Amino acid sequence: MDHISIILVNYNSAELTKMCLKSLQNIRAKDFSYCVIIVDNASQKLLKLPKSLQADHVEVIRSESNLGFSGGNNLGITYAAEHYNPDYICLLNNDTTVEPNFLEHLYNYIKDKKPGCMVTPKIYFAKGFEYHKEAYPKAELGNVIWYAGGSIDWPNLIAFHRGVDEIDRGHLDVTSLTDFCTGCCILISREVLETVGMLDDKLFLYYEDADLSLRAGKKGFQVLYCPDAVIWHHNAGSSGGAGSPLHTYYQTRNRVFIGLKYGSPRVKLTAVSYALRTLMNGNPVERKAVTHALTGKMGKQPYDKI
Repeated sequence: MDHISIILVNYNSAELTKMCLKSLQNIRAKDFSYCVIIVDNASQKLLKLPKSLQADHVEVIRSESNLGFSGGNNLGITYAAEHYNPDYICLLNNDTTVEPNFLEHLYNYIKDKKPGCMVTPKIYFAKGFEYHKEAYPKAELGNVIWYAGGSIDWPNLIAFHRGVDEIDRGHLDVTSLTDFCTGCCILISREVLETVGMLDDKLFLYYEDADLSLRAGKKGFQVLYCPDAVIWHHNAGSSGGAGSPLHTYYQTRNRVFIGLKYGSPRVKLTAVSYALRTLMNGNPVERKAVTHALTGKMGKQPYDKI
């Protein structure tokens, strides 16, 4: 029987992690076994699970330093490989809740695909966490798409979610190849990780999912979207939210990094041009971000000290 190791990263967000873990208690797993590994990423308070959430297949491991999204997940992947020898790794944001059959759908979709692949479900904004919740009928809250496939707009250096902010009318219910899987939830076959490696620690936070997807695609692995599998995302519930200095710094720095790493000569020129414009016109956090991208100063950085 195949085994799936689910990795959650907790950083000062214990209540979100408990919410996610509670929803995972109900998942269906007829054709595979699974475990849940929670990486406590040097939270100020050690994560402690109530008895109602404790189980033999749930483990909490702790990092003594904040490794970011990429490093925290990599620690979980390494631990899973050493203790469970999984056939698949499922990276799952701790600020999500899931349909009971989400993992079955993802597993059934890719289990026979050789030599391996990676797949992401359809993801909705959690009810009340929509960007523009006042613009939707109340009955549609919780039915607004956050991710239904990923596209990379290379000329503008933007990785965006297909269908984002749209009410789900069933118009994005076709399984398909996609430019990138979102790190909010990815099921990855072992063959992919053994071939292309884990998440890039240099990115620390944001765009590490696009980077992994691009590396996988270059090696011939399929990068897929499966709308039958469904989860909900309490958007940026554990990373400060869109527009925060943390979000601005890592999004800005890493989009330039990705453009320079993977783009065509024209895209690389666009990345440099964007960086120069930002140096002239951006705010202090943005200027610091592009300076670091151009000079190769990656990993975790003091973005709030200008």
